[in-house]
Amino acid sequence: METTIAKKEEKAVIPKKETPTTDEFIKGLWRENPVFVQVLGMCPVLAVTNTAGNALAMGLATAFVLLMSNILISLLRNFIPKQVRISSYILIIATFVTVTDYTIQAISVELHKSLGAFISLIVVNCLILSRAEAFASKNNLGKSIMDALGMGIGFTFALLCLGVVREILGDGGVFGYALFPEGFENWIVMILPAGGFFTLALWLLVFNIFKEKRAKS
Repeated sequence: METTIAKKEEKAVIPKKETPTTDEFIKGLWRENPVFVQVLGMCPVLAVTNTAGNALAMGLATAFVLLMSNILISLLRNFIPKQVRISSYILIIATFVTVTDYTIQAISVELHKSLGAFISLIVVNCLILSRAEAFASKNNLGKSIMDALGMGIGFTFALLCLGVVREILGDGGVFGYALFPEGFENWIVMILPAGGFFTLALWLLVFNIFKEKRAKS
């Protein structure tokens, strides 16, 4: 009888197996991709992916803000009062968005003009705030960094997928390199707002088909 009770007590104190840190990184790339699975941050996804360059710049800017805000929020998670946590998160995010804004402006004025107000709108990107509230505020620094890297790279990859397709079909090239002969008729609609919806729908279809085939195999 005593042996049985002792075994039950040993089972009760065994801690739950924690999710591996690498899994926090991989999930943002595929299983929980912020664009193709969670469908978050649609404003920049549709607005600035008319060229691959703009898409890459916006993706990297968002990934930087996500990484830095996750780091700081994770470090301060035990010191931020619950009553003001959302406003505190927004303040932290806005600080890094300002740093990003001035950095892009210093690197390239033309790129800064192309991205326009969407750089400032990173503050209200639901992807960044959701990771702060749902993950960084509840996990240690290591996991928060890997989560931010996975989600940030996954978001950048998704934007780049849209930007490459739209620029190739809409401008006949990518990153300034022509891919078609002079007689190619550019699909102007692809660099217009409507082209963003068409391209996103196409990538969502491809992503879901591939995901279903992988699940069945």
